[in-house]
Order: sequence, then C-alpha cells, then structure tokens
Amino acid sequence: MAVSDKPSARETKRLQTRERLMGAAVAEFKRSGIAAADVGAIVAAAGVAHGTFFFHFPTKEHVLLELERREEERIAKQLARFAADNHDLAQTFGEAIRLIVGLERRLGGILFKDFLALHFSQTRPQTDGESQHPVIVEVARAIERAQTLEGVDGDVDPFNSAVFFLLGLYALLTTTHNWPEQSAMLDDYLLRSLRGIGAK
Repeated sequence: MAVSDKPSARETKRLQTRERLMGAAVAEFKRSGIAAADVGAIVAAAGVAHGTFFFHFPTKEHVLLELERREEERIAKQLARFAADNHDLAQTFGEAIRLIVGLERRLGGILFKDFLALHFSQTRPQTDGESQHPVIVEVARAIERAQTLEGVDGDVDPFNSAVFFLLGLYALLTTTHNWPEQSAMLDDYLLRSLRGIGAK
C-alpha cells in the first residue's frame, strides 16, 4: 500500500489560513509599518478569529521572519540560476542589485525598512533551523568563481566581501528611497564594489 504525500484536508486548511494571514499582515505592514500594525485589522482582513493569528505567528515579528525567509530563498534561487549561465561577476552583482531593488519596490519603503531592521536586529526572534543567509552564500559563490575564472584577488575573502557588498546595498537603498539620483548611485556603487575586490 502506497503512502500518500498529499497533505490532509486539515493541514491544507491550516496552510491556507496561514497564507491568508501572511497576505493580510504584509498589506497592513506596508500601510502602517510593523510597530503600528493592528492585529485586529489583520485578522479581519483574513476572515479569522483574533487568536488564530497568534496560533500561527507568536508575534508580528514572526510574520516578518517568514517573509524574510521566503524572499531570501526566492532571490538566492534566481541569483543561482543567473550565475549558472556563465555570467561574469559584474553581471552577477548587477543582477543581485536588480533583485534587491525589486524587493524594495514590492515591499514599499516602510516595510522594506522594517524588513531590514529585523534582519539586523540583535533581538530578532530565533526560529528553528535558522542558518546562513542564502543571498550572502550565492554572492560569495560568485566571488569564489571570479577568483578562479576572472583573476579576482585571491586574498579576498568571498564571504566577508559578500556581506560588505550586501550591507552597503541595503544601506544605500534605505537612505535613498525615492531619490531621483538612486539609479546613478547604484551604478556607481556597483563599479566601486567591483574595484574594491580587484574585479575588472
């Protein structure tokens, strides 16, 4: 007798409720930011009882952690697919910038700042199986490949350089949101980041 991999009706309903809550919470966070977000408005939009929110997410920050996990995995997969097509480091860095700028635009300025604040918070809630950030890992892999194929300085630490590149990018995006000069500043940032690790 074969064991079915399909989730039970109860599990399917639980997952659907969680997704409704995620969607309603993200919409509320975009409007008012996480601190001012009203759980009552979230559960009303999701069509569930007040306690259902806390069954799925112990705090509002846990919604943001789930969003962070999903977005990091999505961006890392897209970046890995891009890099697999033999793009050079400049192109891969450019794609990383494009993907993260896309995230900022989708989330909006208020939620993007909250997203990054939690990302770097010393008091962020811990979750099971939390590991290295996959976007950092993909950028570090691209730098390692460039050391082999493009002559990037062998003394460069790929992981540290990936962290520095992404930290600088996040800081630039949060401080220049809606600035008309942002695009030119990002081009300059890309050029200087590549020069900083000895890339052509």
